[in-house]
Amino acid sequence: MPVIYCVRAKFGKYAEHFIDGGYIAIGWLKKIDLSNVKNKEEVRQLYTKYYPEDTSPNVIGQQVGQISRFLFDMKPNDFIITFPEDTEYIHYGLLKDNFYKFEENPSDGCPYPHRKSVKWIKEIQRSEFSIPIQYSIRSSLTVFELKHKTSFFEIIGRDDLVPKKAVELIENNTKLVLDRILELDYTEFEILITDLLSALGFEAEHVGKVGDDGVDIKGELNLSNMAKVKLVAQAKRYRLENKISDKVVKDLRKNIPVNAQGAFITTCDFQQNALSVATEPGFPRIGTINGDQLVDLLTEKWDYINEDIREKLGLKKGLIFK
Repeated sequence: MPVIYCVRAKFGKYAEHFIDGGYIAIGWLKKIDLSNVKNKEEVRQLYTKYYPEDTSPNVIGQQVGQISRFLFDMKPNDFIITFPEDTEYIHYGLLKDNFYKFEENPSDGCPYPHRKSVKWIKEIQRSEFSIPIQYSIRSSLTVFELKHKTSFFEIIGRDDLVPKKAVELIENNTKLVLDRILELDYTEFEILITDLLSALGFEAEHVGKVGDDGVDIKGELNLSNMAKVKLVAQAKRYRLENKISDKVVKDLRKNIPVNAQGAFITTCDFQQNALSVATEPGFPRIGTINGDQLVDLLTEKWDYINEDIREKLGLKKGLIFK
């Protein structure tokens, strides 16, 4: 199975340069051509000489590890992902070959001199990926391996790269959990989602009732008094084969107050147009959680869910695998 590497571009600042130029790049050891460097120990020697101010073994080990990963670990046809700043999209492609190029004086606006060629294939909205993948790409590292390969390959339509047994295991368990959730009535489901938002750090309140204008839960996330996020959420149970339309998402958008964001949480999936509408520039952002992502979140926060709801669902945390 190919490896998937994420190569960040200074928080996305140079990602468009990567994509337009068909490459990935790193910026450590800017003045040194690394063509003749043979192993990680040689990288370490160069790094400690170039950055004498870095004396922490942990810092040195982390940085040397990332440079070495870029130079030695990446192989032709490994998958590469990156993402521009201020965007909801992730770009992925394939490493063309193992050829390393040193651009001593880069002229395309990206200052990173150490480069490898990539054939970029497509961009996909972040919201389509599993919750574990979305968590993974928040890493502060510049070059790292993405661990959740099965989920990634399913999303990009490369089922040929997914072991058949693994696909069956994930699909069977996810469907089982969602089938149990569909047995809840609408109020129980809304309470389940309220508990989930509380577990994620929101001061969440269940407000759903007849005539609620599509708003089932209100909440506020207070990040140690440094920032606050107001949220209105819609929680809807739909049969797994359904897909939420852009019209339904727009209906929620009408009811998001000024300076707040929205969330649409469901047991099924979203049409592509609905995902685009959810993050359309000039309108309040709406986070989208589909059935698979809901199971991801419940797996992580199961112990915080209302005991009565957990008992009614009759599920055990260890049953879910990702």
